[in-house]
Amino acid sequence: MNHDHKIKSGWSFTGNNGDFRLEQPDRSSFLYFPLVNEGGMMSSVSPKLHGQVTSGHNTFLTPPLSVEDLHNSRASRNFWVYIEGQGAWSATGDSARQNAAVYGEGADESLLEAGLLWHKVTRGNKELGVGAQITSFVPCGNDKVELMKVVLTNSGTKELTLTPTAAIPLYARSADDLRDHRHVTSLLNRTYTSAYGVEVQPALSFDERGHRVNHTSYGVFGAAEGGAQPVGFFPVQEEFIGEGGSLDWPEAVVRNLAPEIGEGGGIHKEGYEALGGLRFAEITLAPGQSHSYVVVLAIENDRIGVPALMAKYGSIAAFDALLEENKTFWAEKVNTVEFHTGDHAADEWMKWVTLQPVLRRLYGNSFLPYHDYGRGGRGWRDLWQDCLALLIMEPADVRSLLLNNYAGVRIDGSNATIIGQQPGEFIADRNNIPRVWMDHGAWPFLTTMLYLDQSGDLDFLLQEQSYFRDSFMSRCKERDTSWEPGAGSSLRTAAGEVYTGTILEHILLQNLVPFFNVGEHNNILLEGADWNDGLDMAAQRGESVTFTAFYASNLLDLSRLLITLKERTGGDTLELAEEMKLLLDSLGESIDYESIPAKHGLLDRYYAAAPNKVSGIRAQLKLEQVAADLARKAEWIFDHLRRNEWVESGHGDGWFNGYYNNDGERVEGEFAEGTRMTLTGQVFPLLGHAAAPEQIASIVSAVERNLFDDKIGYRLNSNFGGIQQNLGRAFGFAFGHKENGAMFSHMTVMYGNALYKRGFVKEGRKVLDSLYSLSADFEVSRMYPGIPEYINEQGRGMYTYLTGSASWMLLTMVTEVFGVKGKLGDLLLQPKLVKEQFDAEGRASIKTIFAGRELKVVYTASGSAEYGEYQIHAVKLNGAEVTLQRVSEGVVISRSLLSALPEGQVHLLEVELA
Repeated sequence: MNHDHKIKSGWSFTGNNGDFRLEQPDRSSFLYFPLVNEGGMMSSVSPKLHGQVTSGHNTFLTPPLSVEDLHNSRASRNFWVYIEGQGAWSATGDSARQNAAVYGEGADESLLEAGLLWHKVTRGNKELGVGAQITSFVPCGNDKVELMKVVLTNSGTKELTLTPTAAIPLYARSADDLRDHRHVTSLLNRTYTSAYGVEVQPALSFDERGHRVNHTSYGVFGAAEGGAQPVGFFPVQEEFIGEGGSLDWPEAVVRNLAPEIGEGGGIHKEGYEALGGLRFAEITLAPGQSHSYVVVLAIENDRIGVPALMAKYGSIAAFDALLEENKTFWAEKVNTVEFHTGDHAADEWMKWVTLQPVLRRLYGNSFLPYHDYGRGGRGWRDLWQDCLALLIMEPADVRSLLLNNYAGVRIDGSNATIIGQQPGEFIADRNNIPRVWMDHGAWPFLTTMLYLDQSGDLDFLLQEQSYFRDSFMSRCKERDTSWEPGAGSSLRTAAGEVYTGTILEHILLQNLVPFFNVGEHNNILLEGADWNDGLDMAAQRGESVTFTAFYASNLLDLSRLLITLKERTGGDTLELAEEMKLLLDSLGESIDYESIPAKHGLLDRYYAAAPNKVSGIRAQLKLEQVAADLARKAEWIFDHLRRNEWVESGHGDGWFNGYYNNDGERVEGEFAEGTRMTLTGQVFPLLGHAAAPEQIASIVSAVERNLFDDKIGYRLNSNFGGIQQNLGRAFGFAFGHKENGAMFSHMTVMYGNALYKRGFVKEGRKVLDSLYSLSADFEVSRMYPGIPEYINEQGRGMYTYLTGSASWMLLTMVTEVFGVKGKLGDLLLQPKLVKEQFDAEGRASIKTIFAGRELKVVYTASGSAEYGEYQIHAVKLNGAEVTLQRVSEGVVISRSLLSALPEGQVHLLEVELA
């Protein structure tokens, strides 16, 4: 991606590994950075070392926070020095004095340097002649540990005498206790000191799980260079800050008070808010001299083995070695996919985009300051969208993930919405909220089809998996009063056996049931909402035209897949639960799809036939007949949408209406009060087959006129005006924010993807480029590299890091822009690069994994580099000419050719464009 305007002062990349720097980072509000590992330690850190440290909703080491707390809360990972003759100074910049001086001449100078999951802030005060550098990271591995190295430096011309004190509040309990019994739960605290620090193990936990004995411990430990232990501790917060004091101006530091020193077995306190307050020995630094400290923040399932912990993490040498190991770990993970274009900064930015799906897998949708909702874990839709990126980055693990995920499907075509921590773990509803998102059934096939194209593993479709069961039936319209949690969450047969069906059966069920579940305009009912959770107030009469288009495209693609399955396997029958024959109506008594009562009647018969249990009998059906039924349904929807849901514009173009509200009214069109249009309503008809080729230019024209805004990019919708209580809460948000008219990255990237798919490359590139340019313009977006969930009306990037749009951006860059994609296991090359994406030598390249081999695909434009003026002329694999197998889409290289290559090395595919 290349952008036309020069990015103004802000962060800049400093190498080839995503490393960047930003001067005076604390002059920008709301910034935070993720620090995480595969073992469950989830941290965030701001330029002033605010942020939180947790391993889950019920186990916060520091106080849980929202983004406003980053500047309003005084609780942070503070590290103080008392300078003899000068007073208190915070190495993190977080003291009352430094905060008061931020806009004046005496403000600290600061510099942020960060890379793939390490964070370093260098801060100095010329007047005091003191400087500090604090590096933070979470070591890779399974320990729930965060490390800080603090280097204090005498940057002046006179000798300095310093007394250092680490001060990190130990919250040590569930996020539920932040307001609910905050003081009462502090009475549970049992606080201990040992040679290196402070540990808290509350006696009980009070949260939604009940009053139970608590085993989890939380601690802050430290050592100076050379292994010197702290000389004393401040384990109780109120004693540290003093009467009338605060965490940003604590009496113990301001007056340089002596710490507590444990006699015998250390200090033991009960019933107070705890503090990881560690006092280190006074030091004297000559000009230019430095002294270092390591601070270890740890969460453990029982009392912490402090000597072993400090032996592993508590020295300068260990910190430095582990930091290098951590950098290598994340670089290897991210560099699975690498891009080289004519814009180095854009290529580096893509490294952060590539990291984001991994962050989403580790954090879920919670535990970062903007993501202050939920209790951890991911939703159903997230499971499937995150797999899109994993198919490209970590393909070896994806098959079992997909297989596990299908266990969440119910026999009524809906699915579990509470996802457990373990793969394939689904939990029956605990909040008694019956709700179905109508889009949920559409996503699994899209992800599975990508897997099939990447792998050629058609056998996956015939693997068996169980179904999910709880008390909800008929898409949450009824309750199964006979069901109890003790019965388990697996669907059973009438004989009481756990029922399993093929993955193909699960997919068919998810796409067939919605076909009949229609509203009064014969589009699929909106139910609780579609992908846009904000459209949640039209459950009775609301319809999602946009996802009707998606389901129709799935039905057509499934039809084609069944024919392929017949050709590839030689089999001509399909086994399905006998009850599902009802949904394949053209195999028996065909119904009239124009008749809404007929559709409802058929669906009612199906629900009655499979009421939270099945007979267990399988029907043998002809593959060709099932394929024909699916195609018939798909073509009926396409015709229906083009006839009834196309909005003619007074400007000579048009677009698809996306929704009906709860009053049964069409949502989109040109009204007296103004134009109403959604981007979502255009994306899904374009992404699949619903938009006819002749309609695409019209849609693009209407989107540019009604939704594109130079300042914030492609809006999710135009201004509807009013709060729309007949459609959803999204319209209660101010226009230009979140799901009401912001640039919502997810839909913008999918729009770009759809345009590339349909051959509208120039238009698709403009869409992706707008997102990059807006995100990377720090002066406006005020965010670190990566894609935000959305960009608000001021151009600020919001809800950074945890967004499914990163998966879609990575997928689009690999499969559409660079055109490296699968075709039922073979490699299809179909580049859609434009002139600016080639470097000065006319090259553009991508490194990625395909067929279990690392490939570097280098495109060289020997003639025109403009898309539409070149085609693939020749291909060499490791220097040897490849005989080209041309297809309408591009050039196919057989999987067998790639599978024969040795593993463990990068193989070069040189593609000449002419």
